[in-house]
Amino acid sequence: MIRISILYPKEGRFDMDYYLHQHMPRSIELLSAGKGYRGVSVERGRSGTMPGSAPSFVAMCHYLFDTDEDFMAAFLPHAAELQGDMPNYTDIEPVIQLSEVAISR
Repeated sequence: MIRISILYPKEGRFDMDYYLHQHMPRSIELLSAGKGYRGVSVERGRSGTMPGSAPSFVAMCHYLFDTDEDFMAAFLPHAAELQGDMPNYTDIEPVIQLSEVAISR
């Protein structure tokens, strides 16, 4: 299983309401129809190591797919729409990482 992490560093504008109620429902609708889709989670940054300190990321989104190929097959047909929606919720350049899930319980 692989995890696709989309991390938004705390360095610009991020409209969490739009992201949660507009962008993510559409993203889930499109990507969950793909083969190998296993789920998604969205996290809101609360603090850094010390309570009350600034978080490193304002938001994080993590998709789970069986394989890299399954993710790419689900994402690429909708890439223009999903990436084109980004200016509606952020001006932050996300950090994206694909990882192999070694342990999941």
